[in-house]
Amino acid sequence: MTVGWRALALVALLLSIITIHWIERDKFVDELDGDVSFVDVIYFTMISATTTGYGDIVPVTDSSRLFDALVVTPIRIFIVLLFVGTAYTFVIRRTWDRWIMARLQKRLCDHIVIAGYGTSGADAVAELIARGTPPERIVVVDSNDDALVRAEGLGCIVAQGDATRDETLREVHVADAKVMIVSAGRDDTSILICLTARHLAPNVRISVSVRAQDNELLARQAGATTVINPVSFAGLLLAGSAHGADTSDYMADLASTHGRVRLVQRDVEPNEVGASLRDITSGLGVRIYRDGKPLGFWEMEVQELRADDKIIEIVPCVATEAEFRPQAPAVPAKG
Repeated sequence: MTVGWRALALVALLLSIITIHWIERDKFVDELDGDVSFVDVIYFTMISATTTGYGDIVPVTDSSRLFDALVVTPIRIFIVLLFVGTAYTFVIRRTWDRWIMARLQKRLCDHIVIAGYGTSGADAVAELIARGTPPERIVVVDSNDDALVRAEGLGCIVAQGDATRDETLREVHVADAKVMIVSAGRDDTSILICLTARHLAPNVRISVSVRAQDNELLARQAGATTVINPVSFAGLLLAGSAHGADTSDYMADLASTHGRVRLVQRDVEPNEVGASLRDITSGLGVRIYRDGKPLGFWEMEVQELRADDKIIEIVPCVATEAEFRPQAPAVPAKG
């Protein structure tokens, strides 16, 4: 489309010059036959607009010379810049960017793949960066040029293509990724991307955003590890606000790094093995996951943490997660 608009602007400029030269053709002299025909006008316009001319057709009046000096010459400069800019944008720059991206993609490992850089995908990238993920560890896959330019502006690695295709996901080394986030804007496309990714990367964690509740089960059957329904989450916030204005505010606070607290998941530290969930010092423990089963802070099982447990805790946003790692002395083994 960009090339089309540039070509249209070029044709419009040339047509305007041809029209004026034809109207004032009596002010030009053809050194060959003395007659300035319409073909001569087209020839003179094209030569004048792209070069300095050959001198076979020349303006002989002051007005025609001023027109060529003040109008045709700036247009000639504009056309040269248009050609150079187009060559840089669509040939030189893209070739260079693809070479750089190819080198970066070869070293990809333990990265995060974002399939779809719409509103949700862009928010996810911004939140990941705010939580401390280096932008160069984030790979954005999208077919839209403008979206990729925005993602690249944040320092992310970008790959243009269709994320539903095996070739595209192989290029971003999805099998070596730490996690994949899918937000294609359409449930059917997101589920198809999930199927493709699960086929290529059986062990990668996949988080998918779907809007229809009926598609949540389909997304899980397609291989999604986590299914997020933004519509349902909005309903939860609305319901929470009905019982207290501050409840929904705190729920939104937990999900973002821009508030005072945030919800994080981490592994149990070695010095926490055998301790109780309430004894951790990094934050406020609210849940653990043991063998895939969620256990609340009130249940007896959380009174003795195990090495393979996953802790869900609330920590302040004023410092990084590493600054809130447990500093308590090791708990002596029982017996």
